[in-house]
Amino acid sequence: QVQLVESGGGLVQPGGSLRLSCAASGFPFKSYAMTWYRQAPGKERELVAWISSTGGNTNYVDSVKGRFTISRDNAKNAVYLQMNSLIPEDTAVYLCKTSLPSSRGWTDYWGQGTQVTVSS
Repeated sequence: QVQLVESGGGLVQPGGSLRLSCAASGFPFKSYAMTWYRQAPGKERELVAWISSTGGNTNYVDSVKGRFTISRDNAKNAVYLQMNSLIPEDTAVYLCKTSLPSSRGWTDYWGQGTQVTVSS
């Protein structure tokens, strides 16, 4: 079955860095785009970064452009989110997601999330 397992979250001071990882299994990872989302308490889930199946194309929400970098290693079935210059507003649970074709169209698969807290 499809599994997405995030790791790498934690507590970091403003201005610090973290690297999140998402380990994927149960589907042909190299064939599908991957996305990082985040959800802060009391807020809607927000798309943070997207990467194409080959890694050749990426996209970011404006608030993280220039600070975050999404990447993937198709040999390791993993996607990463390098987060630099972190600010308190980046505090959230970060989740990775993929969408796979099914008999009913496309089905979204989510990981369990990893908590990122930016605080002094």
